[in-house]
Amino acid sequence: MTSFDITAPLPSGTTLIEASAGTGKTWTLSALVVRYVAEQGRPLSELLIVTFSRAASQELRERVRARMAETLAALQRGDTTDDVLVIHLRDCSDDGLAARIDRLTTAVADFDTATIATIHQFCHYVLKGLGVAGDSDSYATLADDLTDLRTDVVDDLYLAGHVAGSTLEYPQVKADAQIALDNPSAILSPTNATGPIGARLAFIEKVRAEVTRRKRRAALLGYDDLLTELADALEADDSPARRRMRERWSVVLVDEFQDTDPVQWQVFSRAFATEDKTLVLIGDPKQAIYAFRGGDVATYLLAAQTAATRTSLPTNYRSDAPLVDALQLLMANVQLSPDIVAHPITAHRTAHRLQGAPDNSPVRLRAMLSDKKLAIGSVRENVYADAAADIARLLTSDATFDGSPVRPQHIAVLAYANRDLHGIRKALRTHGIPSVLVSSESVLRTTAAEWWLHLMMALEQPHRPERLRLAALTPFLGWTAEELDARGEQATEAISAQVRSLVAAFHRGAIAAVLDVARSQGLDARVLSQVGGERDLTDIEHCAQLLQEHVLEGTRALPSLVAWLRQQSADGTAATAASRIMRLDSDALAVTLSTIHGSKGLQYPIVYAPFLFDHWMKDDPTPAIIHRDGRRVLSFDADEVNQPEHRSEALGENMRLAYVAMTRAQSQVIVWWAPTWNTANSALHRLLFGQAGSAEELALLLAARVEGGGDVVVPAERVPLEDAAVSEHLLQTWAAHGAFRLTPVDGDRSAPEVMAEQATAPLTVRRFDRSWVDQLWRRTSYSSLTAASHDAGAATSEPESDAVGRDDEEPLTVAANAVGVEADVGTDVPSPMAQMPVGTTFGSLVHAVLEDADFQAGDLHQDLLDRIHEHSAWWPVDVDPEALATALEAVCTTPLGPLAGGVSLVDLPRTDRFAEMDFELPLAGGDRPHANARLGAMAPILREHLPAGDPLRAYADALDGEELGGQALLGYLTGSIDLTFRHDGKFHVVDYKTNWLGPRDAALTLAEYAPARLAEAMTHSTYPLQAILYSVVLHRYLRWRLPAYDPEKHLGGVMYLYLRGMAGSDTPLVDGHPCGVFSWRPPSAMLEDLSAVLDGRTREEAR
Repeated sequence: MTSFDITAPLPSGTTLIEASAGTGKTWTLSALVVRYVAEQGRPLSELLIVTFSRAASQELRERVRARMAETLAALQRGDTTDDVLVIHLRDCSDDGLAARIDRLTTAVADFDTATIATIHQFCHYVLKGLGVAGDSDSYATLADDLTDLRTDVVDDLYLAGHVAGSTLEYPQVKADAQIALDNPSAILSPTNATGPIGARLAFIEKVRAEVTRRKRRAALLGYDDLLTELADALEADDSPARRRMRERWSVVLVDEFQDTDPVQWQVFSRAFATEDKTLVLIGDPKQAIYAFRGGDVATYLLAAQTAATRTSLPTNYRSDAPLVDALQLLMANVQLSPDIVAHPITAHRTAHRLQGAPDNSPVRLRAMLSDKKLAIGSVRENVYADAAADIARLLTSDATFDGSPVRPQHIAVLAYANRDLHGIRKALRTHGIPSVLVSSESVLRTTAAEWWLHLMMALEQPHRPERLRLAALTPFLGWTAEELDARGEQATEAISAQVRSLVAAFHRGAIAAVLDVARSQGLDARVLSQVGGERDLTDIEHCAQLLQEHVLEGTRALPSLVAWLRQQSADGTAATAASRIMRLDSDALAVTLSTIHGSKGLQYPIVYAPFLFDHWMKDDPTPAIIHRDGRRVLSFDADEVNQPEHRSEALGENMRLAYVAMTRAQSQVIVWWAPTWNTANSALHRLLFGQAGSAEELALLLAARVEGGGDVVVPAERVPLEDAAVSEHLLQTWAAHGAFRLTPVDGDRSAPEVMAEQATAPLTVRRFDRSWVDQLWRRTSYSSLTAASHDAGAATSEPESDAVGRDDEEPLTVAANAVGVEADVGTDVPSPMAQMPVGTTFGSLVHAVLEDADFQAGDLHQDLLDRIHEHSAWWPVDVDPEALATALEAVCTTPLGPLAGGVSLVDLPRTDRFAEMDFELPLAGGDRPHANARLGAMAPILREHLPAGDPLRAYADALDGEELGGQALLGYLTGSIDLTFRHDGKFHVVDYKTNWLGPRDAALTLAEYAPARLAEAMTHSTYPLQAILYSVVLHRYLRWRLPAYDPEKHLGGVMYLYLRGMAGSDTPLVDGHPCGVFSWRPPSAMLEDLSAVLDGRTREEAR
């Protein structure tokens, strides 16, 4: 494989760049982006950069922007540099250099147009932003976490089956369901199974189907749904989705490609793997460690075979040369798992930055040699103590890293399991060494959650002495066992009084109030006075936040809250919502404790990896993900899973985890080895004892490896343990050739106290003592602002969402004779929707169809019919699809009236219309404290600018009322405009309404939707406020985006399309205005003044 050269011709077609740990994937990707922009003149908007986590995408965005700005500054300065990218870009004519500088200048200024996203963000953008149609409803909400929904489904189905006499065990089926839902594209095996396996598979099928049904019913989308939808939309060779994506992006760069899965690769390959597009895949298969969440290294290997060009990054910029050389002896040219080889690399850093340590060796192996297999439980305890003592000796030595004394923050301990991290942390505390746990564990399974549970059980039943005394032993109440014993019944009475005060607090302000009272009674001081108190206090606060959120979601009764917390605390599943993952308890100078998965992408000067010798494999590892004929299979067949080729997949991932752990180190890595019952399957053991059968063979292999050879395959199966003498001889051979320093563990745990002599400042607890909290700031919407006028309660602090249904059926009490309508206008013309149902679901279905419809489709009726069938799955309504398609076809062909120049929806090409334009409009600047703008301030502006005959002028009276006019305008206004379109240079706002305006007991005719009747209907609703707000939104948007914007020239008006009154090209006209269309053009000066009010300014300030 050739080495990648950043100055070589830019990649085209499909190119794979294989990295190794520390070889600069992000630097390479950033440099490629700069070159595509500077040399080829590609605008940033044509580049798509994708990675696989939100944190990584944010870091990537910052790194790319910084690289571009630094390169631009260097080119402009013209001074001497050793930056190979800058030198390369300067190597051109003066005119060429000027052009490159101009392109980079533009790119830096327009950097926000760059698409740098996670794979899921990218899919969401394509489905919603490019008009690519998927199967989901356009109003569906993207859910970050579906754990609760999944749990409810499993519980409900299990209980139903249990009542019917099922023999399935709950923990088993819950685990089965989790792995099946985490791998939705995996085929279930074996097919046609009977007995217990058949019952489990049948249960999984039901769970998958029911989860899908409930997501649709709740209008929810998961991340896997996004991927599947987009992959399906791209399946056909002539797919419109392919065309739109290829038009949008000409260069695609995918970072961390080893973490992809088959569906993600389908998206990229179908859309961009063509000769005329550039698809650059950057990844390191040796770091493919996310099989448990769908990452599939087999997909990477398949993509590698299809890539036209394959190169590698050969230089390590992270680790010192002595460490790189030592790890090369262990792994260079070694096939770590099938088809994945650790290719030789070189180190950029020649010096060893760790100096003065008790043992300066770049790799250290501490071995527990024994003639018999040791029990893993006792070995773990010994390793905890030995690792902590070794860290203590290092921290009390004269060791320096890069010239600075080694401190706890220079050290990381990496392990497979959180269990071992907790063991290490406990051992570190005995030496006074601070540590911080970086964990993906749920905070609801911590000691703090247990304290909360004991407290709430007492709050729930304060008359039960045993619950009171159990709560008393938590830090919330602060009693000791000795105090309880000494005071007897008096203690119970005193505790009861404490609990009663907390019960009162709960009824006053739920969990937040309970926590506040507990803090006033000394909670923080009690917790922080204990070893590890910072961790516990962080968890207490985090649990309180989650409990309070659960209360706000509707669980206000203490028994329900106790039951929920008990269930969450007992839930042993690994997956958890991001909001529940344990937070960092300290940003102090501390040893980092992290799982290997959590450490990926990070680096530490000194890494302890104590348990690479420990890997237990079940005799029956089912269910397990395996590969069969290139397909992912979730197999429950133990015989199939235990086949060597499938067991090798699990062992291969374990080896890759060991690679990740050891390559996090910059200067030194320390590992342990011991002969336990778990050792034979472990990565470290197979690496040490599986490359050669004897010390002599190993010596020859290592000699060849120093010369660039030494190719070998590490066994993808367990390597039996040798006796102590043979094991020691092999380990000494490795050590003699420089792979590591071998140190027998002799049981000496003595080490000095690290922190004992350091003065500790007195601990104080900060309190929130600001005199004000701005209660008026919020994210609100038109619906929230008008809620009070509908007696629907106060406005919320959440964005407007139509995912649960469009309520266009609000009662519009217009008397049948309220407006005079000419008798011959529309009286005998029935509404095309006269037989259609009413209600929010029908309104949502119609909105979804019109949002996705192609008004200029060759067969409009068929296009509408297809959309109806697609969206009916989400919005099921008892309506004839053919009849609805005919009615909507009439809507699309109805002239929109003089304000729109007589055009209809079918006259609007996609380039001139924008469906569902989402917005967030700052109110009072978005963050201006104590701004006093109120909705009522709009009333005098309406009266000033709207003439007496204007149909919406009367709405000023409604704005004078306290319920509506008293609404604060502070924070952000959010919403979505049904349709924005451009015609003859003017931009218009359109809102669809499905209101039934006529009597319910009479035939619905177009007479009910005559212009005068619509004006009356608007007056009797809150729609005027919506029309005004959306007009201001469009005004601000055009002011920001449209060059030389002039509201008089560019602003059109507002049209409310009452769809039941639109009958096609023959729709009756009244004074030139069609039935079913309410149109209104607000004065430009009024919008300027209203915009100022919404911004918290006076009209004079705005002018």
